[in-house]
Amino acid sequence: IYTTNPIQGVHRQIRKITKTKGAFPSEQALMKLMYLGIQNISKKWTMPIHNWGIALSQRYVKFGERILKEKNSF
Repeated sequence: IYTTNPIQGVHRQIRKITKTKGAFPSEQALMKLMYLGIQNISKKWTMPIHNWGIALSQRYVKFGERILKEKNSF
């Protein structure tokens, strides 16, 4: 399986966050930690998403109004 450098970078940063913990009391605790970690990681992303306009328009054709509702929630 081939992955891109940005994906490997995110995995490396998540491993960095989770490896310092010995165990998690629940799966929800792990999910919360990962969510907060991804929030911090995403603050560093400055490059625009390649071909995002095309991808969004294709998803709009398939999912219609659901895309607009999710887009407005951000």
